[in-house]
Amino acid sequence: MNSAPETKGSARQLEAWLLSNTPTSRRHARLGSLYKGWLKLKSNKLAMLGLFILIALVVIAILAPIISPADPFEQNLGNRLKPLGTEGHFLGTDSLGRDLLSRLIYGSQITLYIVALVALIAPVAGLFVGTMAGYLGGWADVVLMRVTDIFLAFPRLVLALAFVAALGAGIENAVIAISLTAWPPYARIARAETLTIRNSDYISAVKLQGAGGLRIIVKHIWPLCISSLIVRVTLDMAGIILAAAGLGFLGLGAQPPSPEWGAMVSEGRKFILDHWWVATVPGLAIFTVSLGFNLLGDGLRDVLDPKDSGDE
Repeated sequence: MNSAPETKGSARQLEAWLLSNTPTSRRHARLGSLYKGWLKLKSNKLAMLGLFILIALVVIAILAPIISPADPFEQNLGNRLKPLGTEGHFLGTDSLGRDLLSRLIYGSQITLYIVALVALIAPVAGLFVGTMAGYLGGWADVVLMRVTDIFLAFPRLVLALAFVAALGAGIENAVIAISLTAWPPYARIARAETLTIRNSDYISAVKLQGAGGLRIIVKHIWPLCISSLIVRVTLDMAGIILAAAGLGFLGLGAQPPSPEWGAMVSEGRKFILDHWWVATVPGLAIFTVSLGFNLLGDGLRDVLDPKDSGDE
């Protein structure tokens, strides 16, 4: 009978503990900081909409075999180019009679795969190059930053096309190509953060304790660069999705019959005037996911920006 009030009381105590201005341990301080950040993010309705879109993307990708109404590869020329709302094909069919909803659902797995791999490769490479350049300085800084400038001098999609042309068409090669073109902005951010941090009293104290350069970079500089990189990664994901879709549209990304959204748009452009849904449906999926990343990125920027003191 008293379980509900007791639960509410425990929740209030936990919240009071997390919001305490006098943390009792490092763990307490970290948990409190995370909770305050979550409350600030939660108050941003557009950021929560973006988070909802991305959670939906992950859930759809995981449950694709369960929620997909049909086999995304099954062809039925008797059902080709069926319009929206056709019985058994809620979003219609493509030129080979394949169910568009099923292909859209399975295409979310490819999108998530591309996003996850690029998010693991590009920021890590950029963080390493940027912190090394900023901490070492001198000729190492000059060489690494001039290489970064060379990559930045080319439009991302054009450079990705060049790498894919050299590596060959395919989704893995597309991921590598996009990663090779996406790391320079992260290197710039990491270098700027490192230049700000490396001469601080905090780093001087660590040096006096006998810490080497590599330990200082990994243990003390990298953690301070993470928040800026998280925001940049989230905001960049829309461009990465569009780059992957662009490669798929040109036939250089995921290969048929893979249900990649860019390739689906490319196939549908042949029928855009009479059967508009074939290209529009995957195009709207690309737009929605890109919008979700942008909305969440804006919200995370407000939460993680150390210069923002609006909540104080």
